[in-house]
Amino acid sequence: MAGDLFVVVAPSGAGKTSLVNRLLEVERDIRLSVSWTTRAPREGEANGREYHFVSREAFESMIAAGDFLEHANVYGNYYGTSRRWIESELAGEHDVLLEIDWQGAAQVRSLFPRMVGIFVLPPSIGELRRRLTARGKDSAEVIEKRMASAREEISHVLEFEYIIVNEQFDVAVADLQAVVRAARLSRERRAGRLSRLLDEFR
Repeated sequence: MAGDLFVVVAPSGAGKTSLVNRLLEVERDIRLSVSWTTRAPREGEANGREYHFVSREAFESMIAAGDFLEHANVYGNYYGTSRRWIESELAGEHDVLLEIDWQGAAQVRSLFPRMVGIFVLPPSIGELRRRLTARGKDSAEVIEKRMASAREEISHVLEFEYIIVNEQFDVAVADLQAVVRAARLSRERRAGRLSRLLDEFR
């Protein structure tokens, strides 16, 4: 038996990272996959915590070696998920959570058909633009690029098992936690752990 693989996808500005961070506070036995990237660290980021930061040459060598479960080029920088780490954690019956884009999710699903796909939506396109602008991190040109990417990302929403609208943060957190708990109660997860109990009723 293996752990569950939760894959959370959302357009930039939908609040995915905040939701995931809160989930990890209340569900401490879920392990967050730390992605590898070629982009430079931002202020306050630490290698191995937010990302594993590597050179472009090192990343491309890892691609050639088949080290990534999925990888993508986003705004000129590579991002990827360690195949070995994910397989090891799942084999150890640990639940794992990935924060990736829809393309990465499609790559992961081809290798792990039982993954639990969760898409986080903003309450409206106008609210998404407001959130991106309010962050004060991006130029108007970058915001427009993010809005175009959001429309592309959202066009794939129905490819996911669960859809959460992040309008009220606490409600969205509760919805995300409910998905995790439902997956853990599935027939596949419970059958092995409850085999002795089930045998008593036969």
